[in-house]
This record gives sequence, structure tokens and C-alpha cells, in this order.
Amino acid sequence: MKVVALVSGGKDSCYAMMKCIEYGHEIVALANLLPSDDSVDELDSYMYQTVGHQIIVSYAECMGLPLFRRRIQGSTRYKNLTYKMTPGDEVEDLFILLNEVKRQIPSVTAVSSGAIASDYQRLRVESVCSRLGLVSLAYLWKQDQSILLHEMITSGIKAITVKVAAMGLDPGKHLGKEIAFLDPYLHKLKELYGINVCGEGGEYETLTLDCPLFVNARIVLDEFQVVLHSPDAIAPVGVLHPLAFHLEMQGEYPERCESISQSTAEVTNLVEVTNHRLYSSKTKKDNAFSISCWLQVSCKTSAGLQEDLTVVLKQIESQLVGYGLGWEHVLYVHLYIANMNDFAIANETYVKFITQEKCPLGVPSRSTIELPLLESGFGKAYIEVLVGNDKSKKVLHVQSISCWAPSCIGPYSQATLHKEVLHMAGQLGLDPPTMALCDGGLATELEQALQNSEAVAKRFNSSISTSTIFFVIYCSARVALSERQKILDKLDNFLKQLRISYLEGSMSKVLDPIFLYVLVSDLPKRALVEIKPILHVTEDLETESEIVQDPYRMNTPNYRGFQHADWHDSCLQKCVIGEKICAMFLSITGEVAANICSEAQSANHNVTHQTSLTEGQMERISQFCMYLLNKTIIENNFSWGDVMNLRLYIPTSIGMPMETLSAIFTNSFNELTRMDQRLKIDGETIFNLVPVLGSGKSAASMNDIITCELFAQRC
Repeated sequence: MKVVALVSGGKDSCYAMMKCIEYGHEIVALANLLPSDDSVDELDSYMYQTVGHQIIVSYAECMGLPLFRRRIQGSTRYKNLTYKMTPGDEVEDLFILLNEVKRQIPSVTAVSSGAIASDYQRLRVESVCSRLGLVSLAYLWKQDQSILLHEMITSGIKAITVKVAAMGLDPGKHLGKEIAFLDPYLHKLKELYGINVCGEGGEYETLTLDCPLFVNARIVLDEFQVVLHSPDAIAPVGVLHPLAFHLEMQGEYPERCESISQSTAEVTNLVEVTNHRLYSSKTKKDNAFSISCWLQVSCKTSAGLQEDLTVVLKQIESQLVGYGLGWEHVLYVHLYIANMNDFAIANETYVKFITQEKCPLGVPSRSTIELPLLESGFGKAYIEVLVGNDKSKKVLHVQSISCWAPSCIGPYSQATLHKEVLHMAGQLGLDPPTMALCDGGLATELEQALQNSEAVAKRFNSSISTSTIFFVIYCSARVALSERQKILDKLDNFLKQLRISYLEGSMSKVLDPIFLYVLVSDLPKRALVEIKPILHVTEDLETESEIVQDPYRMNTPNYRGFQHADWHDSCLQKCVIGEKICAMFLSITGEVAANICSEAQSANHNVTHQTSLTEGQMERISQFCMYLLNKTIIENNFSWGDVMNLRLYIPTSIGMPMETLSAIFTNSFNELTRMDQRLKIDGETIFNLVPVLGSGKSAASMNDIITCELFAQRC
């Protein structure tokens, strides 16, 4: 499980973290409660150790983990052994703190604490976990304290005493001493006075300065002051107040930056990336546009997903700020990663940038796909964001598990409506009440994904059977070729039956959607299929909605000698809604490529497979793509200034470097703009290349040489 560890600074909470890792869990965040006044060392609290809180902030850097902190506002109000929610109680501060951790890192499912003997503390931690749907991990609970102390010392925990309050412990002698040094003496006091050798009776408290989890640095206490709280002759009470300390780095590590507020303290990696490795593109539409960002690296130089994703998100954030915008303006995110096993890491990094606080109208909808990024020379993360420069979006974000539709797996919303277009998050075949993939294979998963999509659409008074502009169907490479035909059959039958049911007694207009199938490396939860519908949602029932087949062809420039031919229509799917929306998929198969190249006098006519293409042939294909896209846009009274996104899906089997392909398509774009003054691209890249295993307009034949996806909207 992904675990947030409650840390007081003491030996117990550190050893509890080590036990979590031993049992196969992953510590992904730290959480700490501190006094509201920095000058105060200790609170009168039954729940929290706060002595040494001034040093806890360094734990984030020592461990390389985000640290969430909250100042304690409450006090001990509900004093019964079992706890019930009580406003103003200090336990509610723990609830607020862990609730914030869950919100920012949704993958967290468990909480680690160092409780050994106190039922009072254990029951309160369990109460908070129960309210938040988290699992309490208390691996030290009811263990033999002598054995525990020995294990802590031999495991490498270097902890010093920061409070003493027991017979035989003298503040002047025993504060600031390592537990390894005090071990024999503590056992002697146990024999004499019956103390708890781990300090569970309040006899002493500790502060960990080093342990095996401190992989980046250890803490060195340079100066401290002994503060005597009670000069009692039998059991004096004193605490150690830190005055100065520093970190001693353990090897070379990336610089880190701490940001501390009243509620949280978070550590974010600062990763330096040279400019030539970072690439981005942006469409030209003013009020709604796409930004894409990726790293161009080799497999040998690629960093981890967290580092790559951090760099890419920072770049997009910087561009948004440059346009006077922020994450709250983002409508949709396509998150492409190199390995779906890193899905949790992706979410943890993602929520450091995209949070509910930054998105008061709701977090963006999202689709997460594993693509062959490293094989194509990309980094481990690749992001596309769709941006609206106003705040008119309406977001559907249901987090509760129910029988309605799947709750959000990650930090994103189910759907975002903007300017009559509903951008729906990718839907898997998850059973809503259990959030588990449906048994039964591809057909069962697909049907459930479609039902989930329909449930979301109904919340916007629409149906995927009547209002969908286009479907993108992501198919996992684990699905056998013989099974892929089932996708088309199931999809067709489901939509037909749903349309009959939805339109019974209705005069609603019906869209005839277009379809794109994309073969990908993997999907979240190892799903076999993921559905991404884009819908036209409007309250105006009189809106003209149709696939436009206009015989009248406006005057388009003669580009590279291309002339309209009947076979052009066979490679183009389009859905045009009045003069509002124009969506199209352009599929260049081997047969189409042969037709394109046969028209060029100098071209090799024998084009039958992706791997047989030369750069010259690809240049001709790119010119044809620009010609037909431009022609279709103009004929339907749109312009390139209306284009919100343009993706070029490139199969890895094409055997041509992405940099070469990018240069070829950029040159074709620039050449077209020079010939047609209506195109105002200003030399900027407005398309993005998406490496895939395959794509096409049929589930049974996802073998296009290239597929272009274009979406334009006039609003």
C-alpha cells in the first residue's frame, strides 16, 4: 500500500516506517503536527509529541519525501478511551492533516504510526483512518519493548533524548544522549522502578537524527539548550530546545526546495534540464488551445518518471503563467507515461501541480495511457493540456464509491463541459461499487466502459449514442488480433440499442460519430480497453447537427499539384456540426501512401508497409496530409485559427526518428503557410507527434502509417 507516515521525530515513528517497508508497503509522504507557537517546545497533549518540532522540517530533505504539516489548533476535549468526532479536539487536527494528504496524494491508502502501548492514541488514529477510508498500520503495537529497543538500535536508528521525566533520569546528565548509550541504563531503571524502556509511559522522548531511511542527509545538532520544566528532586522534568543544526549530505543528490505553510510543508525536486531536450507545441486558437510538452532523450539518459514529469509540468505551468492563465483554466489532460507500473508515482507528482485549491471550479478531466515513449526517443512522461481562457467550464467530479459510475482513480474529474463540448475522462470497464475491472475479458470490459460513459453523459442530459462527436478507443497490446474485431461489433451493437432506447418518443437530433482506434502498450489497472468520448452538449434542440458532405468545393490553393480524387474520401472521417465544430480523422494506410507517392514523378511507387518508407516518401505523405486537412477546414468555413488540437499518431514500426518526422511535417506546414495567406501559423509548431503501437479507423486493422486527429471549434 501507499503509506503516509505520522512522524513526531521520535525513534518509534521512524522504526514504524522501516517496518512498513519491510512488509512490502511504500512510504510516499510524511505528516506532522506542531505547536501553533514556534517558541513552544511541548504541548499539554495526550496525543502528540512535539519536542524537537523545529527539526522535523528537515525530514523531508533527509528522506526525499513530501512533508505535510499542520499547527495544532485544538486541545484535549473528549477524554473517554474510545473517541467520537468532537469539534475543537486535537484529534480533529489530525483528521484535517490526513485529509489534506489524501486530497493531494489520492493513491495513499494507509497511515503508519509508532504506537506501542497506548490504547488512547491507537484508537484515535484508527478513528481518523476509518473516517477517511484509510488503513491504520501499527506494526509496533504490543511488541516487547526490550526487544523493540534493541531492534531500533541495531537497525541503525540514531536517536537522542529530548525529554526526560522519570526517576533516575536527570535532565542535566541524560538529555541529548543517544539511546544506544542509554540502553543498559534504561534496563537497569526498568529493574529498579519498572519504567517502560521505550518510554511509552512518558519517561522520555527522543529525536531521530539519522536512520537507514535518511538516504539524502543526516541531521547534526550543533547547539541546544536544556530547559528545566520541573526541578522535582525525585523525577525532574526537562526538555532539549534546539538552537542550531545543519544537514550533512550523504552523497550527491538533486537540490531540493522546502515550502512551508501553516497547513503543509512540501518538498519538490528541482531538476535541471537543458533547453535542447525540452520540446513543446501550441495551437493558435485564442480562447481554447492545446499545449503539449515532452522531453527528447535517449534510453540511457532518461531520468525517472517523477523527474521527467516534474520538468514537463513545470514547463506547462510556466507557459500558462506566460499567457496570464493557470491550472484552473485547464479543461483536459492527456497524460502519457512510459510504464504503467509507475501510475501511482505519476499521480503523486501530478497532484503537486494540479490541486483543488488551484482549480476552484474543479480539477481537469484526464486520460492516462502507456505509450512506447522511450523506444521513440522521448522521456518517461509526455503531457497535453487543453486550455480554455475563461472560467465557464462545468466540472463533474464525484469521488464517492457508488453504483452510479466509477469514482476517480486519480486526481481528475469524470467530465468537463466547455462551450458545448463535453470532454469525458477515459473510461475503463470498472464495476462502480467495487472499482474492480469486470471479469469476462475484452467484450465485458468494453460494455461496462460504455455503460460508465453513458452514466456520465446522462448527468449532462445527453447520451453517447446521440451526442458523441467522436470516440477514441484505446486498445491494449495484450488483446490478441483475433479478439479486436469484438470491439467494433460490441461498440456498434451497444450504440444501436442505446440509441433506440434513448430516442423512444423523442425528436432529438442524432450525430453520426467518427471513430479512431489506437493500439497502446498498457492501460491503468491493466485494462484491455479504454473509451474516450467527446460529446456535443447543448440545450438548443434546433441546432443543426450532421455529417457534412458538401459537394461545393471552395477555392483552395494548388498545393504541390494535389487534385481532388475520389479515393481521398476513403481516408477521411469527419463530423461537422453547423459552423460550430469540425472534427476529422485522416488515416494514411499503406494503400493510401502508395496512391500518394504514385502521383509524384520521382517517387518510388512500391509503398506497401511502414518500414519501407523513405524520407522522400514521408515528405510527400506529409504534404498530402497538410493539403487534405487544409482543404477540409476551408470547405467547411473553418480556419486554422479555430483548431484546438492536432495530433499525429506515429507507429513505432515506421522506423523513422521522431525528430526527422517532426522536421518533415514542420516544413510541410511552413510551405503551406507561404502558399496560402489565410494560414497564420507564424512558424510555430501547432501539432504534436504521439508515438503509438498502431492506429486506424478499424479495431481489426490499426496499421496506419500515420493518423491525423484534428478538432476545431468556432466559439
